[in-house]
Amino acid sequence: MIWLRSVLFNIAFFTSTALVAVLATPVLLAPSHWTMPPIRFWAWLVVQELRFICGIRLQVTGQEHLPQSGPALIAAKHQSALDTIIWLLLVPRCCYVLKQELLRIPFYGFLVAKAGMISVDRAAGGAAMRHLLKAGKEAAAAGRQLVIFPEGTRVAPGQHSPYQPGIAALASATGLPVIPVATDSGMLWGRRAFLKRPGVISVTVLPPLPAGLPRPVLMQQLETVIERETDRLMARGLVDNSVDELVQTAAP
Repeated sequence: MIWLRSVLFNIAFFTSTALVAVLATPVLLAPSHWTMPPIRFWAWLVVQELRFICGIRLQVTGQEHLPQSGPALIAAKHQSALDTIIWLLLVPRCCYVLKQELLRIPFYGFLVAKAGMISVDRAAGGAAMRHLLKAGKEAAAAGRQLVIFPEGTRVAPGQHSPYQPGIAALASATGLPVIPVATDSGMLWGRRAFLKRPGVISVTVLPPLPAGLPRPVLMQQLETVIERETDRLMARGLVDNSVDELVQTAAP
């Protein structure tokens, strides 16, 4: 059953992604803010496909730490492709920091670029950091919510990857407090995994770390709180991956 559900989900996911990307192409000729509604609609579709095809639900706690408007800097644990989708629904003006390769996907990449997401060439070294800081400051000044994955890539549950300095540099450049986020998403939607297992994916938004912390202190505190909460979520998921009260993301 899990295998069949996963097949159906992949068909639905790639079909809906292609359709939305193609049908939304005309907005490339419009102002950039017109691009977000179809992208948000696509994100909502994916969440519904996960729920009704795979039996995967989303539980979000700590949403009171997220801004209803205005700039923010969010450092999110990255275990699954879902992490690159749900923030389009959790904050009003999401601005992902993502790898440049995603812009090469036909139609989808055009929309992502038009929406003002920040692409980073990870092979560009210092030039990539300068671009990140310039684009990040501009996004914050425009009142957008920056979402960055401090490990720089998806990391499988139970594994560890060093936190990258880009998050601390962004915090210094923008003057924003960093909002840590933990998740156990990789337990149900694994890194490069075909099978999608039913259950509840948990996302915990933790209290913001104060602005102006020295870089070493910020990095240590950020990694500690995210990894500790991620371990807690995964331990709970292993014991009992079912809860009664679920946060249902409303359609945009």
